[in-house]
Order: sequence, then C-alpha cells, then structure tokens
Amino acid sequence: MQNPYIPMPVEVVNIVTEVDTNDIKTFRFAFVNKEDEERFQYLPGQFAELSILGKGESPIGIASSPTQKGYIEFTVQRVANLSGGIVTAALHDLEVGARMGVRGPLGNSWPIEYLEGKNVVVVGGGFAFTTLRSLIHYMLKEENRSRFGDINVIYGARTPGLLCYKEELAAWEKRKDIRMHVTVDKRDETWTGREGFVPTVCREIAPSAENSVAVICGPPVMIRFTLPVFFELGFSKENIYTSLEMRMKCGIGKCGRCNVGEKYVCKDGPVFSLAELDTLTREY
Repeated sequence: MQNPYIPMPVEVVNIVTEVDTNDIKTFRFAFVNKEDEERFQYLPGQFAELSILGKGESPIGIASSPTQKGYIEFTVQRVANLSGGIVTAALHDLEVGARMGVRGPLGNSWPIEYLEGKNVVVVGGGFAFTTLRSLIHYMLKEENRSRFGDINVIYGARTPGLLCYKEELAAWEKRKDIRMHVTVDKRDETWTGREGFVPTVCREIAPSAENSVAVICGPPVMIRFTLPVFFELGFSKENIYTSLEMRMKCGIGKCGRCNVGEKYVCKDGPVFSLAELDTLTREY
C-alpha cells in the first residue's frame, strides 16, 4: 500500500498562461515513474497536493480528465497569502523540465454515476472552472458521451481576458453535442460574445429541471446569486452539486483544518449536494 504522505515525482512538460493578468497558469505534468501514473486513478472533481521541495504543498483541483492519457494537468492561480502563496509563487516560477511532487488523488468526485442518463447543466465562474473542465472533457469523450443527456455549459468571467481555456471553449462551441454559453461581465473591443452576469444568463437560458442535475462551481458571490435562479427553475437541492475547494487542506483528514461540522472536506468532499450541505453547520 502506498504511503499517503509521500508525493510521486512528476516533471513539467508544458505550461500555458491562461489569462491576461498572467497570474493563472495550467501546468501539464508527466509522471517520472510509469507505475505512479498507473496508480494515479482519478475522476473529475478530485484534487491533489502539489509539493515543491523546501516550499511546501498546496491542494489544487485536477483540471485534466482521466480520459486524457499520459499526463495530468492543474490550473494554478498565483495567490498572495502565506498559506498558499509560497507554493503557488514557486509553481509559477517553474519552467518546462522542472521536477516536483504530486500526492493523490484525494477527495471525492463529481457524481458521475448519478449524472448518467440525466441532462447536465454545468455552471462555472472564472478560475473555478478547472474541475468543471475535467468533467466536460470526461462527458464529451466519444465512449462516454452516450451515457449523458443534454449538456449545457454556462461559463463567465469578469472580462474576456480572464476566461480560461479559450481554445477549448472555441472548440466546444463548434460541437453539436454540447451547448456553450460563454459570457463576460464587461465586454471590451475584442469581445463579440454574450455580456452579462452568470446568474442573469442562467435565468435567460432557463435550463429545464426535468431529469437534470446542475453542477456549479465559482466565486462565492456568483454561487450566492446563481442558486436562487435554479430554485426558481425547479431544481431540487438533491440535484444541485457544488465544490468546497477553498476549504481543502492536508487531503487525508489529519490536520483538522477543513472540517465543517462532522465532515472533513478533504475526505468527505470537496463535492457535496446542497441537500448534504443543509445537514451541516453554516461554517462553509
């Protein structure tokens, strides 16, 4: 049995700067050891601890899909606080060829089995689109697509330059088996798409609640104003899922810093239905 405290060595094989502010990058890692790659079996929605020797480790959602073989990807925002700033700053200073550690996969996933046979509404905002991207790739994989019904994606950012995965968004918009609704809070001279806040766009699109599940991840203020829209549309709390990614810490329930009531977000989550969250204290 693998020691859960020991990271697996990986090598940086590609780095993409996602946004105009240069503080969000997607890192592609290849496992140094083939047996580690085979052991790292994950599902969309899970996370891992990224570690750099002498700097520490930080919990980051997995942005790639298990259907994408030979590598794993993480989209990392450079943050300016002591708890995560040292590690994310060190990550952003890495170059292709650098080696570091990955510990995981950790936590639970988006409810793949529950989504089967249902229509799926994916709602994301800004940088929090990472694990939703993983889910979309998973559902669109040729051998998986027939397992799910209609797929509607509503994704927004403050400005066009803050949208992540621009090339993939454009490619998805051309497909016939997914409906993309990409929006920005404020357009600029380059933007010809939709303008409007995510909750407003959700109300305009009005996805049907019949045989549907909503998967929502974004800034707290976005979620706060988006949830009432889905209640108005008839979605039950059992059919709305979100992720408490911001509360993840050690990943194995030992440090006690992620607990919400009796639940440990890093073990019992980070994915919860609203019905599950209703049973917890309001700490989250």
